[in-house]
Amino acid sequence: MAKKWRDLIAKLPLERQERIRAGAAALLAEMPLQELRQAREQSQEALAKALGGSQASVSKMERRADMYVSTLRNYIEAMGGELEIIASFPQGKVRINQFKEIGG
Repeated sequence: MAKKWRDLIAKLPLERQERIRAGAAALLAEMPLQELRQAREQSQEALAKALGGSQASVSKMERRADMYVSTLRNYIEAMGGELEIIASFPQGKVRINQFKEIGG
């Protein structure tokens, strides 16, 4: 009989449970587009339909290392999200808002 992950974690010491939760949160906080789409349980075909393109174009987009901000925004919005661009400095973080107006 398979055991539930939640039940296994509950048997561990609290300190270990917190480390596992923190590690899981870190993994979810940063991921490539393909993994983000999969985590949101969306297929390339469904995303392509929302974007008005082809499955092949979504696949190509997910493999790019560089793209327009508007292309990335459209991809994120097609999944129901909102793109935010944050600049990180030692003194703190700044949300860049000028890209909302371009192409939107």
